[in-house]
Amino acid sequence: MAKAKTREIRELPDAELRERVEALKEELFNLRFQLATGQLDNPMRIKQVRHEIARILTVLRERELAAERGNEEVR
Repeated sequence: MAKAKTREIRELPDAELRERVEALKEELFNLRFQLATGQLDNPMRIKQVRHEIARILTVLRERELAAERGNEEVR
């Protein structure tokens, strides 16, 4: 999976972002398993996956906070 830019991530719907987080977490698990067994070719990929997960979770949290702010203004 290629690195997704933050701009591209912001354009995706929440459901798709959650699916991507799950897929990336599974990939991270597999990468860590490969690292432990000495089969990992590119250890830098672990860092890339962790950063991409963080990027997606940040966008989801921003949307959550924006929705809360919108609800507070309505009250």
